[in-house]
Amino acid sequence: MRMSDKDRLIVALAAQLRAERETREVLSSVIGNGQLDREVLLAILGDPIPALSQEDLVRADAVASVLRTVPARAA
Repeated sequence: MRMSDKDRLIVALAAQLRAERETREVLSSVIGNGQLDREVLLAILGDPIPALSQEDLVRADAVASVLRTVPARAA
């Protein structure tokens, strides 16, 4: 089944949100453990997190599948 533009957008946004959450969790952990070294913080902030890992795609596909079964609301 071919994904619609809306489904592809949902997949991309879900993957981006997950990547951003993971970055915040790592940053929180580093700060909580007192690892405030400049190099560690720069590595976290400068390391691009791939938003489209296989795990992200599987989760985003699951979200899109659920949304396809939910009837659209009338505006």
